[in-house]
Amino acid sequence: MSKSDIHLVDDSGEIERQFRSIMRRLPGGVSIITAGNGEDISGMTVTSLSSLSTDPPRLLVSINKQASSFALIERYRLFGVNILGSDQQELATRFSNGRLKGKERFEGAEWFPGSSGVPLLGQSLATVECQVEEIIERHSHGIVVGRLLSFDLSHRLSGLVYWNGQYIEIDHDTDLDRLAEVSIPLAHVR
Repeated sequence: MSKSDIHLVDDSGEIERQFRSIMRRLPGGVSIITAGNGEDISGMTVTSLSSLSTDPPRLLVSINKQASSFALIERYRLFGVNILGSDQQELATRFSNGRLKGKERFEGAEWFPGSSGVPLLGQSLATVECQVEEIIERHSHGIVVGRLLSFDLSHRLSGLVYWNGQYIEIDHDTDLDRLAEVSIPLAHVR
């Protein structure tokens, strides 16, 4: 990177567009956050899910305060995490579709209420039910800290990642084979 490639941050509206371009360079695992109970449910696709701590087990997710899921998380103080597999791109697209709202997003999807009543999506790599421990509101988003209530892990090892404006499938077996094809044998490394 040369000095001419460095841009200073200013207060113009252009920085928001540039910041989005910067963040597109960071690959993110794709999950669907679900919220609500009974008929009052919604969900949204996110790449902002991360582990906060393992002792005690806590996670956090950043959600736009204007999203219908955010209002349900505030109301019920519960949410579901559905980590998507490589074959669930259509589901990720469905839950990020701005034209579909609330329960409409679940139509045609395999889902079930978890032990807390929060909707969980079938065929996910992992599902987690969380109780809200804290919501930290900053600017346009709320950082939601979740305490794990229950979880389920699939035996599948294929994931869905969002990078540079597109979904990318990661398959454990296929990608290991690809790496083996392009790797330099360790015996030749000195």
